[in-house]
Amino acid sequence: MRIMTTLAAAALILGLGACADMSRSQRNTAVGAAVGGVAGSVLTNGSVLGTVGGAAVGGVIGNETSKRR
Repeated sequence: MRIMTTLAAAALILGLGACADMSRSQRNTAVGAAVGGVAGSVLTNGSVLGTVGGAAVGGVIGNETSKRR
């Protein structure tokens, strides 16, 4: 199970290379969703609901951190 999680994390990180022409907000949202999805998967032992929930929360946090105050 750890190998699959590691491979999924590596694929997500490599996939973020396509973020070169994204705005700062879009990039932070994508990175947050990727990190949140991996964290949710790890914390819930690979549960789909945990992965999707983590991605959603991570995306929101990533988006919020990029807003100007």
